[in-house]
Amino acid sequence: MDHVVYVDAKSNELEELITGRKTMILRGATGRKLPYGRVNIGDMLYFINNDGEGKVRAKGNVTDVYNSDKMAEDESISLVEKNQDKLRLTEKQFNKWAGKRYIVLIQVGNVDAIEPFRIDKSNYGNMDDWLPVENIDSVRL
Repeated sequence: MDHVVYVDAKSNELEELITGRKTMILRGATGRKLPYGRVNIGDMLYFINNDGEGKVRAKGNVTDVYNSDKMAEDESISLVEKNQDKLRLTEKQFNKWAGKRYIVLIQVGNVDAIEPFRIDKSNYGNMDDWLPVENIDSVRL
C-alpha cells in the first residue's frame, strides 16, 4: 500500500527525514482516524510539504508501526517523550500531538529525495495530512 504523507514545512521535517536525523513520524487524534490501523510494515510513504506547493519530493518505507490503545493524556505525553529522539518534534509539533488519546508511531527507513511530481487529490475530499492512495501511480500527474 502506498500513502501520501504531508509533513511540516516550517520545521523542515522533510529534510530531517531525508538526512536520517528523523526516523519516525507521528499522527495522533482524539479518535481512531487515519492512518490508525491502515499502515503496515513494508508500505511506501511519499512525502509532500504542507506549504501548498503540492509536489511529492521524497519516499521511504515503513519499517515498524505502533497503534496505541486509548490513552490518558499523561500516557500519551510519556509515549511521545520516549520517542522524541526519533521523532525530533519542535515544541509546536510536540504540543500538537502529545496528549492525544490515540497515537500512531511510524518508523521510516530508506528515505530518499525523488524527482518531484504532483498528485491528483480530487478523490480525497476531506483534505487530510494522510492519503492512503493504494498505488502512487493512480494519483501521479
